[in-house]
Amino acid sequence: MAVAKVIEITSASKKSFEDAIQIGISRASETVRGIESVWIQEQKATVKDNKIDEYRVNMKVTFILG
Repeated sequence: MAVAKVIEITSASKKSFEDAIQIGISRASETVRGIESVWIQEQKATVKDNKIDEYRVNMKVTFILG
């Protein structure tokens, strides 16, 4: 029987929401092993000079405990 844990992280990118997600997963994988899935809980963008300045995502990362 496997036991999973869920952590919540926030990540940001100047390029896109997809890039913000990938940055978050890449960073989490540096310290967390066995990542199984992510759930994108929220997407936001900051605006500067009437243009999107930064894309932000809040996500829940699920991984299996060893």
